[in-house]
Amino acid sequence: MAEPRLLVNDAAKYYGLYVAMPSFMNRNVVCLGKDPLKVHYQAIKEGYNDPVVLYVPEKDTVLIL
Repeated sequence: MAEPRLLVNDAAKYYGLYVAMPSFMNRNVVCLGKDPLKVHYQAIKEGYNDPVVLYVPEKDTVLIL
């Protein structure tokens, strides 16, 4: 079985938080926090024009959308 691809590098550091990354190709976290809007605006303030913001759920949590 193939290993799953993670959307965020070092995801274990960010359980329960929103993270901003420069893009889906560059998965390094540039900002993080509990409020997605604040994380988004902070990433823009730091020079990332179109950041990707994701929620990193706690380990072994199943999210159904």
